[in-house]
Amino acid sequence: MYRDDFDRAGSQERGSEDVFSKPVRAGKRTYFFDVKSTRGGKDFYLTITESKRRTERDGSFTFDKHKIFLYKEDFLKFQDGLSEVIEYIKNNCFDGEIPQREYDDDTQGEGYSEDNF
Repeated sequence: MYRDDFDRAGSQERGSEDVFSKPVRAGKRTYFFDVKSTRGGKDFYLTITESKRRTERDGSFTFDKHKIFLYKEDFLKFQDGLSEVIEYIKNNCFDGEIPQREYDDDTQGEGYSEDNF
């Protein structure tokens, strides 16, 4: 990412307002889909954040976060590209059934089985 893009994205987020958020827990990772409005409240964009919990040597936890900003003019192209890649994987990369992770509901996604992977 270019520095200008990083600076612009950070400044837009600081002046933005949260409109809607959908967290998706998946094992040690959580994905956040956040709809935000611009400062004037007349435009909207999406941030997608991957947050991954890491255990330090002393037993404490830290979180690594990676974020992308998706603007309205790119929604359809992003959706089309993601759908195409998922379909390709489903149709060309698995022998038989597509593996599914099984999460333990009591731990809200903390424990899961990777037997199918």
